[in-house]
Amino acid sequence: MNDASAADRLVILGSKGGPAIRRGGPNPTASLLQIDGRACVVDCGLGVTRGLVEAGLDLKHLDLIFITHLHSDHVLELGPLLHTAWTSGWSTPVAIFGPPGLDALWHGFLASLAYDIDLRIADEGRPDMRDLVTIHEIAEGPLEVPGLDVAALRVHHPPVTDCFALRFDGVSKHVVFSADTAPFPPLEDFARDADILIHEAMLEHGVDRLVAKTGNGARLKAHIMASHSEAADVARLATRAGARHLVLHHLVPADDPEIGPDDFAAAVTPHYEGRLTVTYDGLSIPL
Repeated sequence: MNDASAADRLVILGSKGGPAIRRGGPNPTASLLQIDGRACVVDCGLGVTRGLVEAGLDLKHLDLIFITHLHSDHVLELGPLLHTAWTSGWSTPVAIFGPPGLDALWHGFLASLAYDIDLRIADEGRPDMRDLVTIHEIAEGPLEVPGLDVAALRVHHPPVTDCFALRFDGVSKHVVFSADTAPFPPLEDFARDADILIHEAMLEHGVDRLVAKTGNGARLKAHIMASHSEAADVARLATRAGARHLVLHHLVPADDPEIGPDDFAAAVTPHYEGRLTVTYDGLSIPL
């Protein structure tokens, strides 16, 4: 790891919920968690590669990648991240953890880029990137991550059945990612006494504005409301869990000029008294 990435920290690489990107707006979901000397990329929405570079992580030092579920706003740039790292000099093993279907997604990407990969191996003398990646399809419970205590919890994100919250228990800090989820009581115990709880959040009046913009109307709103968490519900869960610092992530909406961090804070503060952060792309939080 280079000097720019030495300290334990959480960096938000993409802060919006949903796959659409709009001029001047944030990128879809991706984070970097550096804890106990390990660099963990959590989700790989569009923009993750540039975000990691801007955060100071040398792509040659990719270490661990975790995918919470296979919605495109969490996984669309997984293959391009690794390919770009490979062309930047990455040559050491990387382990990727994620839901069932991840192996097929990875091998589909490799098949789509087979011409370029094979050409660069023969023409430029690069190692075969296909030999550098190990895919681990996960279930609930502890994950086998050497040197790091990580656990997964299946959350409620219909119609996706395999969507996993992640808990990282470091030597001195405990960090939990909710993944995408509707209000889900078991997450309270999973996030118990977390130093940082990174939880998705939406505002219903913002959802109304979003669906009016996209044109999907009632059907899109019904999906969003059934599979995500309102900010006030997130606040109540964080309080019951005893989370010390609540970080709102995967914001819906995140690119509406009429809705900003103060609106999310106003929904949270009546129900949560701990430290609150409403994220934006590039935000770095020391652990």
